[in-house]
Amino acid sequence: MTARPFRGALLGPAATLLLLALCSGCAGSQRSVRHAPRARTAPPPADSLTLLLWHMDETGGSEVTDAGPLHLLGLAGPDTRTDFGRIERARLFTRSIDSFVACGYADPLESPTALTVEAWVRVDEYGQYEDTPIAGRWTPNVNEHSWLFTVLGRDLLPPIANLPSPGQHQDLLPASIGGDNLGKLMFAFQPRDAGTPLSFVSNRALEIGRWTHVAVSYDGRVVRFYVDGNLDAQYAVLGAIRPSPAPLLVGNSFDPRWLTNFGTTEIHVLSNVDRNPYYAFVGAIDELRISNAVRTAFPYVR
Repeated sequence: MTARPFRGALLGPAATLLLLALCSGCAGSQRSVRHAPRARTAPPPADSLTLLLWHMDETGGSEVTDAGPLHLLGLAGPDTRTDFGRIERARLFTRSIDSFVACGYADPLESPTALTVEAWVRVDEYGQYEDTPIAGRWTPNVNEHSWLFTVLGRDLLPPIANLPSPGQHQDLLPASIGGDNLGKLMFAFQPRDAGTPLSFVSNRALEIGRWTHVAVSYDGRVVRFYVDGNLDAQYAVLGAIRPSPAPLLVGNSFDPRWLTNFGTTEIHVLSNVDRNPYYAFVGAIDELRISNAVRTAFPYVR
C-alpha cells in the first residue's frame, strides 16, 4: 500500500465552556424555579457568501431546491426519501448505489482558497469500507479530484465485508483506520500545484443515531474542523484546491458517468455497472451549505 498522505501540523483546538444559570424566585411561602427558554435551532442563512444551501425540506420527489442565490438544483436518487430532520425535514440516505443527491458541474462551486462545507448529519451506520461521504467533488478519475468531506468507516476486508473495496479512497486514509478513527470526519483535497492529495481528520468521532452539526473550512493556509459549532481540530497547510469538472455528489461516491442524463428530473445509476454501494452514507443529512468564504462561527447551532 502507498504511504498515507495524512499531512499538516495539528494546532491545539480551542476549548469553550458553556455556563447555564438557573434563576429562582420566591413569592410568599411558595418557591418557583424558572428556566430560561431554550433557543430554537435555526437554519443557516442564505447570505451573499453562500454557493449552495439545500434545506432538504421537500416532502417528496427527486428535486432538491437550492435556497442560495445561485439556485443550483439537486436531483436525488430513487433510494433516498424525505423524513423528519434536525430542522423541519431532511433527506434520508440508505445503503444503495441509488442513494445520493447530485448537482451537475457549476463553475461557481470552484472555490480554491475560501471554502466552508457544513451540514447537520445523523449517521445511522458506519461504512464497511474506507468512508461514507457527506459531500464531495471527487470521482474515480484522478483528473477530477477536487475535495471530499466524509465520515471514516471500518475499512473491512472479505469475508467480513461483502466484497473487496475498489480502493478509490484508500490513499486518503490516515495510518490507522477503524478503532480510534472510526466515525471521525475526514477532509481531503487535491492541491492545484501538487500531484498527491492531502487528507485531514477530526479529533472527535460522530455518534451513531445522534444529530451533529459538522463543518470544515479551508483558507489556503489552515484546514479547520467544527463539531456542533465548536472548533475541533485545525491543520496548517499551504495550497489551493484544484478546479475539477466533477459534479457535486452528496451521500455517496461513484463514477458520475454511471448516472443517467442530468437534463431530466429523474436520475439513477445505470444497471450495467458495479452497483455495490461501497461508499453509501447511511443516515440523514439536513441543511447542507457550501460557502465561498471561511466561516468560523455558527451561531444558529444549538
